[in-house]
Amino acid sequence: MNDPGGHPGVIRLLIVDDEAMVRTGLRLILETEDDLRVAGEASSGVEAIEQAARLDPDVILMDVRMPRMDGVEACRRLVETSHAKVVILTTFDLDEHLFAAVRAGAAGFLLKASPPEELVAAIRAAHAGNALVEPRMTRRLLDEFARQPAMVPDGEVPARLDELTDRELGVLRELARGFSNAEIGERLYIGEATVKTHVTHILSKLGLRDRIQAVVLAYECGLVEPGR
Repeated sequence: MNDPGGHPGVIRLLIVDDEAMVRTGLRLILETEDDLRVAGEASSGVEAIEQAARLDPDVILMDVRMPRMDGVEACRRLVETSHAKVVILTTFDLDEHLFAAVRAGAAGFLLKASPPEELVAAIRAAHAGNALVEPRMTRRLLDEFARQPAMVPDGEVPARLDELTDRELGVLRELARGFSNAEIGERLYIGEATVKTHVTHILSKLGLRDRIQAVVLAYECGLVEPGR
């Protein structure tokens, strides 16, 4: 069942869910894609950590509610100990799961009811270093961060962001407001390719894994005003 071998250009996956039928269904969907290979499966958070250490997957599809260790805690530990990107899958459209998963370092969050093409897109996005949140959840995610108290006074740029240029700060603000690269380009009158370059520089300078972490930081630092 497990495939310890790797092939260039192929994204190696670990499927984590306590229901065998769910794992089988995901495997059948994903292995129709030429660039995806299911390297292994796990039925709990504890087993996920063990399998990740042995199989070294690129992307982990993680259920939230599981025995022995839930998906959010497993995600938190895997982000700290492996290079794998974690995409959270759940049947529960609950804000606390979304917020906790983002805090834990998840690179994506999807409902299990999402169409197969969205799941495949989330895997590819995570592997590419981007982040994907199921579209209907994005606004609630931003609203949740907006409710958090700012760590610096309004109008001040926190010290951690000192390395960013004025243009990069502007891109980060628009990113935190939920705009896509194309929309940011339109709002700031720059090309989409230029926006991508700025986002890459922002993540590199701040030591962040993906766009979601950039959004978290922007709200925690008060770079974006709640409600704006």
